[in-house]
Amino acid sequence: MILPRRLRRLPRAAVAVAELDGHDVRLAAGPRARLLGLAGLRGLPPGVALLLPRTRSIHTCGMRFALDLLWLDGAGQVVRVDRGVPPWRVRGCRAARAVVELPSPRGA
Repeated sequence: MILPRRLRRLPRAAVAVAELDGHDVRLAAGPRARLLGLAGLRGLPPGVALLLPRTRSIHTCGMRFALDLLWLDGAGQVVRVDRGVPPWRVRGCRAARAVVELPSPRGA
């Protein structure tokens, strides 16, 4: 699977988290990139993730696949992991300052 065009346009992010070693993490910092996120995509190639900085909550409205969420604190450390979050859900983490979205191996 090829990286979707709208993700190819996003800059790469350096995230020092063991779970993301070898992943191509893209940074969704702008309003449009944050709004669209991964919604509407049919899937992601293995090893691709999306970092949403400055957020404590996300929604999976419009998603076509389940997500694993890595919630990061201000120092970039994982404070919580949500696995297999299906489409049309809302999740949040008060301790988080960012979240990394990955396709869940569990599916939708």
